[in-house]
Amino acid sequence: MHISNGIIDNPIALLFAGVALAGLVLCFVMGRRELDDRLVPMAGLVAAFIFAVQMLNFQVLPGVSGHLLGGTLAVMLVGPYLGAICVAIVLIVQALVLSDGGVTALGLNITNMALIGAAAGYLLVALLLRVLPRTTWALTATAVVSSVVSVTVASLGFVLEYALGGATDVGRSIGGIAAAMAGVHLLIGLGEGIITAITVTYVAKVRPDLVYAVRNLQRPAGTPQEVTA
Repeated sequence: MHISNGIIDNPIALLFAGVALAGLVLCFVMGRRELDDRLVPMAGLVAAFIFAVQMLNFQVLPGVSGHLLGGTLAVMLVGPYLGAICVAIVLIVQALVLSDGGVTALGLNITNMALIGAAAGYLLVALLLRVLPRTTWALTATAVVSSVVSVTVASLGFVLEYALGGATDVGRSIGGIAAAMAGVHLLIGLGEGIITAITVTYVAKVRPDLVYAVRNLQRPAGTPQEVTA
C-alpha cells in the first residue's frame, strides 16, 4: 500500500509526517518499557520477515501499490509499540534504499501501515483473545480476522489522505477509490491472515514465551503460557 511522491499534496504530506513522527516517538517511549531479552531478537526477526513479504506488491491505483503489511503479525509477536516500530523501520529502508514508496510520502505510509495498521490489529487482537477460549483455533481465528480488518482499515487511511489533499487524478471518485482499496485489501488481508495464523500458532506451540499475545493478552488459564488444541 505504498504511496508514491506527488499523489498527495505537500501540505497534507507534511501534516501526516508530523503525525507519523509523534506516533513513533510515543511508540519508542512506551516500547522501551517492554524491552527484554526475548523481545529484542524477536523484533529483529519480525522486521526482516515483514521486509521480505512486502517485496511482493502490485498496483491498485496509479502511484499506489498493494501488498502484505505485517502489522498484526508484528503486534501479536512483539506488542503494539515495537510492532509499529518494526513496520516503520521496514518502510524507511524501502523508501530510502529501494525507492519503494515516495520519500515525501513516507509520513503518509508510516501513518497508514505502521500506526493505523498496527493499532487496528492490536485492538482487535486484544479484544478477541480476552473473550475467546484459550485454544489454538481461537489464536488462529484471531490472527486471520485481525489481519483482514487491520489491512483494510490501513488501506482506507489513503482514502482519507487523498480526500484531504489528492494532487493527482487517479481516474476515480472518492467512493470508487475507497471501493478499490477496500476490495483489494480484503483479499490481501485474508492472505496475510493465513500467513500470520500459521506463523504465530507455530511459534506459540514451540515457544509461547516469545509470543506477546500469548503472554499478555490471552485470558487467564491454569497454565498461563500454554496454548491448547
